[in-house]
Parts: sequence; C-alpha cells; structure tokens
Amino acid sequence: MQKAEIPSIHQEHQVDRNLVEHALDLLEASRTPRDEPVPLKEGLELPEVMPESGIEAKKMLDELASSVLETSAQLHHPGFMAHMDPPTPSVAWVASFWQAALNQNLLHPDVAPKARFLSERLVSWIAPFFGMDGGHFVPGSTVSNLTALWAAREIKGVKKVAASKMAHLSVRKAADILGLEYLAMDSDPLHQWHPDSDSDWTDTALFLTAGTVATGAIDHLKSLPSAPWVHVDAAWAGPLRFSNQYASLLDGVENADSVGFSAHKWMYQPKGAALVLFRDSETAHQAMSYGGGYLSAPNIGLIGSAPASALPLAATLLHWGRSGLSDHLNADMNKAEQLASLIEEHPDFEIWGPCRTGIVVWKPKHFPAAEVRSRLKKAWVSLTQIDNETWLRSVAANPGADPEFVFQQVLEAANIR
Repeated sequence: MQKAEIPSIHQEHQVDRNLVEHALDLLEASRTPRDEPVPLKEGLELPEVMPESGIEAKKMLDELASSVLETSAQLHHPGFMAHMDPPTPSVAWVASFWQAALNQNLLHPDVAPKARFLSERLVSWIAPFFGMDGGHFVPGSTVSNLTALWAAREIKGVKKVAASKMAHLSVRKAADILGLEYLAMDSDPLHQWHPDSDSDWTDTALFLTAGTVATGAIDHLKSLPSAPWVHVDAAWAGPLRFSNQYASLLDGVENADSVGFSAHKWMYQPKGAALVLFRDSETAHQAMSYGGGYLSAPNIGLIGSAPASALPLAATLLHWGRSGLSDHLNADMNKAEQLASLIEEHPDFEIWGPCRTGIVVWKPKHFPAAEVRSRLKKAWVSLTQIDNETWLRSVAANPGADPEFVFQQVLEAANIR
C-alpha cells in the first residue's frame, strides 16, 4: 500500500502575495498625515444589509479602504496627542498578520501548542518588574480588574472594594458583577488616594490606581494599611516599570497582591493585549480554574477562547529589548514635559497640575476649551471634566507627536497670537 501524500491546502488558505501587497499599498497611502487627524464624519460607505453576492478581493479592499483607512483616526499623526491609544510599531503589524493567519486558540493546547508557551514566557519576563510571580493575558484592564477582585473574593473572602473616586469605572462594574459593596473614597487635590490607616479594612480589597484616566495620578502605593487584598490598576502607568528613569514612580507596587496593566496602551500594542499578574499566581489560578470534558487543560480565569495576543508583544520586545521600550517611554515623558513647559511659559494658558505620567491637563484662560478642540484641524487633543470644568487633555503616547506643533495649533484655534 502506497504512503498517502498530504493533499494541497485550500485556495483561501494560501498566501496571496498580490492581495497582501495591494493591502500594503493602500495602508501606506493612508499613512500620510492629513489636515484632520480625526475626521469626525458620519456615515459608512458600505451596504446597509449583508451583500448577497461577493466581489473580487482587490475591489473589496479598495471599497473598504475608503470606509476604514481613509477615515480612521491617525494615531501616528505629528499633531495627535490626545488619548491613551498609541500608534503601533510595524513589527507588531507583521506579527499580528501571523496571528490572524494562524488563528491559534489558547484554550486548547492542541490548537495552540506554542502560543500557550509564548504567553507563559512573556508573563515570566514581565511579572518580576512588578514583584509578581505569574499571571495571564486578558483582553484589557477591565477584565484584569474583574479577575483580580474575583481572586480576592475567592481566596480572602472580601466583601467590599474601596477605590478612589478617580478610579476607572471598571472597578464599579467588577464590584456589581461580583456582588461586592463598592466604597468610593475621596482623593487629595492632586487626585491621589492614600487609604486611611485608622479605618477598618478587614473584609475589604483596596483598589489603587497607577495612572488615573483624567490626570495620570498615582495613588499612594507605599505604607499601606493592613487589608486582605491590595490590587493596583496600572492600566496606563504600569509600563513605566520598564523605564530606567521613571520606574520608581510605581515603587510599592511590588507589595500588592495583584496588578493589572494594558500592553495596548503604553507598550504600543494592538488592542486586546493586557495582563493580570499575581504575587501568588498558583493560588490565584487554582481559585479560578475550571475543567470540562472537552478540555485537555484547565481553563483559567474569565476568558475561554483566546487569541495569541502575546505574539505582537513578543515581536516588539524581541526587536526593541527592555532598553528600547525604556527609550520610547522616556521620550514620551519628555514630550509631555516639553508641552507642559510651553503651557507654563505662556500667559494665556493654565495647567491643571504637575505632569507625572505623560498626561498634560490644560486650557486657555479666556477661551472655552471645548470650542478650541472643535476648531482644531491639523492637531488633536482630548477633553476631560474636572470639578465641572472642561479642560484640554494631552496624552504622550505617540512617539511621532510634535508638542510644539500641537501647541501652535491650539494657539491658532484659540485665536491667540
């Protein structure tokens, strides 16, 4: 009996170089900075109902490009200094292409034999910077916060969670889902919370923030009172632990029971890459481990089927190294400080407070901030509400941002000479 040869793979699963090159050409054309980094136009040039018949692949890309590539926010634009959403490096794009083509599922070892090991290896690289011994990937810090508080409830029996009023709304969601009482605590004038050592935290998880959404404030992470569980939501500022200049801003994080942070923020990764880390990951994972007859390995945590989101991050870290990531973070921090200096030196502007984690909150003294933002063309900043006042908010997460250019565009929008 002759040995059977492996049949050819399906046509749709073969690499179509012409199609890929056409997609790259369209992407490259869309990278040129536009006059409007964020085109706020309604509508979508796609059918309102699902097409009955398909169209040729290149024509499909051409049609899709006008609805996606040509109208998306240009996060890489020199004038974009607005949100905690960075442009991604090209090395992450190609790794994401591999990820999509391979479509590995971390739920099952036999459909992700190496992807599971890759995720575990990256966790082992990252966890020590936070004083943790392990953890796992999650889609975002909303899930990491929920997972950490779930572990706190299961392991320590916590019944309450206390967090600053400046904490991310995901902590309130997590408390509701887990049936925990939520305690919203006042912060100081700089939006930092220091848990009171005289209070009784016996059955309470302390939820601390390292990088609040509005101002980038870091709660006090040192000299904390006794509590059954301490979680640090470092969704934004967590990556500063990899910086040789700014790691100390998060000193004290190593004393937490759990830490969450988003690699798709200040590690410049595609959306869907975050981690939840534990000081005792074995105990935490056992508390949230589930099995089933269709599983060959336990399902740990909230997520079932999961992509190999560690792959683009692995490519980035292998390419940059820790020092290269540090250089990017340090450069972004310098951009924020440069913008803050321009604001402080100008008599017609005011700054809300110190720039601590790459976020600058500012506004013109004699012109509404919201109107300034609406008149911006070649640059973009975000808005935030603080004490019922609207402020401009600039986030230094774009390595290609030009703070002086952004400032000049705001000057023009505010009719300031």
